[in-house]
Amino acid sequence: MLYPLKFRPILKTVVWGGEKIAPFKGIETDQHNIGESWELSGVKGNESTVAGGELDGRTITSLIEEFKGQLIGQKNYEKTGTEFPLLIKFIDARQDLSIQVHPDDALAAERHNGSKGKTEMWYVVSADEKAHLMSGLTEKITPEEYAAKVENNTITEVLHDYNVEAGDVFFLPAGRIHSIGTGCFIAEIQQTSDITYRIYDFGRVGLDGKPRELHTELSKAAIDYTVLPDYKTDYKEEKNAENVLVDCGYFTTSLYNLDKAFAKDLSATDSFLIVICTEGEGSLSDNKGNTVSLKQGETVLVPADTDEVTFTPADGGLKLLTSYVK
Repeated sequence: MLYPLKFRPILKTVVWGGEKIAPFKGIETDQHNIGESWELSGVKGNESTVAGGELDGRTITSLIEEFKGQLIGQKNYEKTGTEFPLLIKFIDARQDLSIQVHPDDALAAERHNGSKGKTEMWYVVSADEKAHLMSGLTEKITPEEYAAKVENNTITEVLHDYNVEAGDVFFLPAGRIHSIGTGCFIAEIQQTSDITYRIYDFGRVGLDGKPRELHTELSKAAIDYTVLPDYKTDYKEEKNAENVLVDCGYFTTSLYNLDKAFAKDLSATDSFLIVICTEGEGSLSDNKGNTVSLKQGETVLVPADTDEVTFTPADGGLKLLTSYVK
């Protein structure tokens, strides 16, 4: 019988990484500059393994091979096969990340042997006083003007730069230029894809001491040059209720801020449910009689054959993100 699953985090050391991820997740490690914790990943070479229970040590891919739609939902299995559809990360930026863009499904498939594109979203878990990020263009430019601005180091002048605080949300469809800025601690939910076109890197060198590769030409056709008045996602947070943050073809993500138990009906949902604890602690119980603890920094995968889950906060309350694929 499948049960709610926890996975071992995959920690990534990067030039812009900070020191917040390990204490946030209660991990002891000698690694420094940890910029990312891959919480749940089906990316080849970076496949998450189960932590605890009868399935301990199994990769997410091997579980899908065995349980198929029972684990991820029949429609998901028919669409993505044994590749888990979403990649979940925590990101800690001690420096500005590179300015980048991701291709959509069509361009990624054409250029990268049938790979998926990358649509993603950010939920700001915490932010330093001057934390910021960039998302979207502030004015209309052509592909040629874009390339010139990269060449003369003025690309940041046409990007929307946001000061951010905890609880801010940004939806980033494939094609939108973006960069996570210094001081941001973010939960990222995205399509399973590791394709990134680096547009500009502030003249920085990588961990090997060499300048990191830029993808100026590849980015030209990947960028969506549409200009919007605002790129931040507005939402109204209601206590002890489901607050839908993003609802798109790739994922539906909601926020829960709980000080009492909340039951979620999954009987009509043909999908897994990912539960990400961003604050507090408590427990998750399902209709099969399974109960697992929840604490800040943990991510749980609820199998698709689950009909109901109940989130129960401890005395200090519980803040959760959930995500599934319709």
